[in-house]
Amino acid sequence: MTPPQRRRRKPKQEQPPPPAVEGPQAGAGDRPPERLYILTGEDCERAPIDLVTLIVARADPPHSAAPEQSALLRICQAPLSVAEISAYLNLPISVVTVLLTELLTAELVQARAPVVRQARADRSLLEAVMHGLQKL
Repeated sequence: MTPPQRRRRKPKQEQPPPPAVEGPQAGAGDRPPERLYILTGEDCERAPIDLVTLIVARADPPHSAAPEQSALLRICQAPLSVAEISAYLNLPISVVTVLLTELLTAELVQARAPVVRQARADRSLLEAVMHGLQKL
């Protein structure tokens, strides 16, 4: 009895990578696409923003804004946290922080502290609820 012959798989033909577009069609302005992942410099400071900081747009996106900034301004018509913005735009938190810092310096967005609830309820409120329930 002879063993079955092994068939060779045909190697998959790799598709050539798309050609790099250079010039005015490269994206937003003359900036390369990796602009969001590069820090602007050592002296650049980021705004003190937490994941739960609420962001609200103060104005419509200007025509000169980058696409990411325009999208951020459009979704922030109602207050959203930084974590929600990151999820909706599908961008890392660090990138959203850089975008928000630029928008905060241009006064296009407003950062608000989140509403903090007290750990314990106010005693007078609890007594008022208790008296209201007793009257029922």
